[in-house]
Amino acid sequence: MSVSGSLDQQWARVRGRLRDEVGETAFGRWLKPLCVTELRGSELRIAVPTRFMRDWVLTHYADRIRALWVGENPHVQSVEIMVAPQRVEIGSSANDDDGLPPVPVPVESDSDPDRATPLALPERDDQFAHLDPRFTFENFVVGKPNELAHAAARRVAEASSVTFNPLFLYGGVGLGKTHLMHAVAWAIRKRDPNRRVLYLSAEKFMYQFIRALRFKDTMAFKEQFRSVDVLMIDDVQFISGKDSTQEEFFHTFNALVDQNRQVVISADKSPSDLEGMEERLRSRLGWGLVADIHPTTYELRLGILQAKAEGMRAQMPAKVLEFLAHKITSNVRELEGALNRIVAHSELVGRAITLESTQEVLHDLLRANDRRVTIDEIQKRVAEHYNIRLSDMSSARRARAVARPRQVAMYLAKQLTQRSLPEIGRKFGGRDHTTVMHAVRKVEELVSTDASFSEDVELLRRMLEG
Repeated sequence: MSVSGSLDQQWARVRGRLRDEVGETAFGRWLKPLCVTELRGSELRIAVPTRFMRDWVLTHYADRIRALWVGENPHVQSVEIMVAPQRVEIGSSANDDDGLPPVPVPVESDSDPDRATPLALPERDDQFAHLDPRFTFENFVVGKPNELAHAAARRVAEASSVTFNPLFLYGGVGLGKTHLMHAVAWAIRKRDPNRRVLYLSAEKFMYQFIRALRFKDTMAFKEQFRSVDVLMIDDVQFISGKDSTQEEFFHTFNALVDQNRQVVISADKSPSDLEGMEERLRSRLGWGLVADIHPTTYELRLGILQAKAEGMRAQMPAKVLEFLAHKITSNVRELEGALNRIVAHSELVGRAITLESTQEVLHDLLRANDRRVTIDEIQKRVAEHYNIRLSDMSSARRARAVARPRQVAMYLAKQLTQRSLPEIGRKFGGRDHTTVMHAVRKVEELVSTDASFSEDVELLRRMLEG
């Protein structure tokens, strides 16, 4: 078989076949940075920018590369993949089809370990996690429960030097910790693309550390994690009880702080409440600003739903959004999932979104949130709905703006609880049972004659009863 063209031309043809076989995304992330350096005898040498990439190519593509080269040039008998650090942007070409911007992580550099070169992420499930392009500050709905965490994250993203070190964000599942961390990374990259930002979960950190120990490559691990400008570790509670990983994380943390590099941490509890964490590490984590993200309020949940519905361009009745904001209080993730289900059902079956269809589609979710309705809860919900004080439920005030909501609450207490009329009366300021009977009759009359009033009462009933 004759050899056609120069080494570069042969490599171009091999690259073309590889691209066709593995697809644009994998090619852009793993194979595009490869560079043929020389053909020495029957051995072809190909350079890659990092040891991690070399290991990945050797494991997944080396045999196929060799086979294609032998087909292209029979003089090639072996292919050596070697590390030759260079500045690359994997996955950033216009041909990449994943639609996600490259996210910087450090590469190993033999010349200057303190100034690592930005390298885009490999793949979502590999060494580091992708940043979600939806998780930006622009898409984050701010309310009282998260305003401190949001303001602190903004400051870190916009500051040219370290402000709070570390910034420690904590709160329950689905309240926005990860969203804020991703938003910080995106904002930093937009403001200063040369800053090296590394985001990953504590689980990934531990995995990389164990891998470095296994392959006796801890020096490269240390260089990689201690040469970034901003290190963000999500769900740090994962390393609780993992003594060796905690030890390495402690030293990494100290090294970055000593170099005035920014550290951002998230967890499900405050540093002082992290069980299984060394005391010295808990102390270090509490050094900077600790910002709590509280459970969502009704107003915040409604704001999130409105923003999400607007982004989806979905025709959502206000009553449905209010119903969801009242009924699904666990976390934002579950709230958004419920909205997605409702919109998808509407589009697939071609039915308008109503309170009835919402309750039908989310019956399992609503049932999971069901609990015994109490008169106290009825009074609270009705007072919130009509914007009156809770104390008005038991006061002597007789103004219609107060009396009508009070009658509605009595009616719902009769409908939704097993309490007797005298018991209900006592919960409303010691009123007589005949007052409760009058309220029930009055509400029943208005429900049958006033459509708007009927809709209000039905909404309250659904929110309470599920």
